[in-house]
Amino acid sequence: MKSVKLKVQGMSCQHCVNSIEGALKEIGAIGKVDLNSESVDVTFEESQVSMEQIKEAIEELGYVVL
Repeated sequence: MKSVKLKVQGMSCQHCVNSIEGALKEIGAIGKVDLNSESVDVTFEESQVSMEQIKEAIEELGYVVL
């Protein structure tokens, strides 16, 4: 398992948290959103999910991954 911390802009409420964590779960990753630091801690299996898929899942919701 690999863990990364992504900076994500545009998150402001519990709906944002639920949307991002849900989208990551759908692709097989575990996400933990921290609104205060505008970050998402993501844990995933590199053989099943790529960084590109993770970024796309978040950006498709309208957020910006830095």
